Amino acid sequence: MVFTSAVFLFMFFPVVLGGYYIIPTIKLKNLWLLISSLVFYAWGEPRFITIMLLEIVINYILAFIINKLDNKNIMLRKITLIFTVVIDLGILGFYKYINFAISNINKFTSLFILEGKINYIDIMLPIGISFFTFQILSYVIDVYRKEVKVQKNIINLALYVALFPQLIAGPIVRYIDVEKEISYRKHSLPLMYEGITRFIVGFFKKMFIANTLGFITDSIFKDISTVGTLSGWMAILCYMMQIFYDFSAYSDMAIGLGKMFGFNFKENFNYPYISKSIQEFWRRWHISLSTWFKDYLYIPLGGNRKGKYRTYINLFIVFFATGIWHGASWCFIAWGLFHGLFMILERTKIINIKNPFIGRVYTLLVVIVGWVFFRVEGMHNALDVLKKMFDFNVTDIDINNCMNYINGQVILAFILAVIISTPFIKNTYLKIRDKNSYLSNCVVIFKDIVLFAVFIISISYMVASSYNPFIYFRF
Repeated sequence: MVFTSAVFLFMFFPVVLGGYYIIPTIKLKNLWLLISSLVFYAWGEPRFITIMLLEIVINYILAFIINKLDNKNIMLRKITLIFTVVIDLGILGFYKYINFAISNINKFTSLFILEGKINYIDIMLPIGISFFTFQILSYVIDVYRKEVKVQKNIINLALYVALFPQLIAGPIVRYIDVEKEISYRKHSLPLMYEGITRFIVGFFKKMFIANTLGFITDSIFKDISTVGTLSGWMAILCYMMQIFYDFSAYSDMAIGLGKMFGFNFKENFNYPYISKSIQEFWRRWHISLSTWFKDYLYIPLGGNRKGKYRTYINLFIVFFATGIWHGASWCFIAWGLFHGLFMILERTKIINIKNPFIGRVYTLLVVIVGWVFFRVEGMHNALDVLKKMFDFNVTDIDINNCMNYINGQVILAFILAVIISTPFIKNTYLKIRDKNSYLSNCVVIFKDIVLFAVFIISISYMVASSYNPFIYFRF
């Protein structure tokens, strides 16, 4: 089930929300949310729910054991933690990377003309497994570190892992951030209003901006052989906006839904395309993932505390992991290492841009090139697209190809994408709103009218299209 579907908007969500507020106690509310979340997850592929439930039970038991072991059993506590991590990553690795591993083993053995190949395993990737695996790992690791208390109620732990707003595509919610809200949370009309507003914004970003620009990208990259300089740039610029608005839209909707149920999830994006460096970009892009890797991989590896060369190795490992987390493909690995390279170059001051404008241009160029590896399937195809983009050989055929995709809707979507990717509208609105005047009241009313209008527009786009999956569903 997806947020941008009639089933969710007009059936599932109203029933869940209505039932939630009718139920009197927090314990029963949690049980209701858990059952609803399991229905939400099982809607498309019921068999995968057993994998998630199995992980919940295993981690519940092992976290309990870790908590019971005192400081006199440090080695046993550590072994139990390692065992838990191996199980969680083993399940993730089997479903997500087993055929990728088999493919590379077969290619490697073929170099030595060895007979026989390993057969691929007929297996489907459970939706959202990368997200809920990282969430439950954060819980067990924090219990080990004694940063959180062990959750003795398995219903509450299952709710943390399976809570439907952020289950499929994040943001990755750490247990420490919602520990108190699982047992006690506030509900209010202002929080409900804030949640509805945030959901509508995400709904519009997905249905109008991301889907409109995504159609351009998909159409051009459908046949790599027809891509030219202009069409290549057009496709990747549209994709740069598509992936941001697609993913941030899901985060907006998840955060909005969370507020309606009394949960306050942390922000996942903070205007990444205004960054002046790649380091800043990763402080603004997919914040929950970069924070997770920082806290649970980079710092445990030593961070920047063991000398500059060890720091560079740690960064290399983190960005390799970032790439492979996104998918079983050398293109994703290349994308991760490409960003890691520029992180290292900036740390060594080899790249040290002081001018803010030049810094933003440089960062956008690096990000755009990186998105080619992320979007185009196959390393050869990605390099071919980059070659065409930078050979600046503009032909009449390429110009006509681009013109076929340009219309009023595309132009409006791209203009809105550029404007909303900066804090201009938000800052302007807040400045006017915070002035205690007639104009500020008018602006607030105008905002609500606009929100209502874009919600109706978004519904019309939803009805016109049969299916609207989010890009990060496949991760």
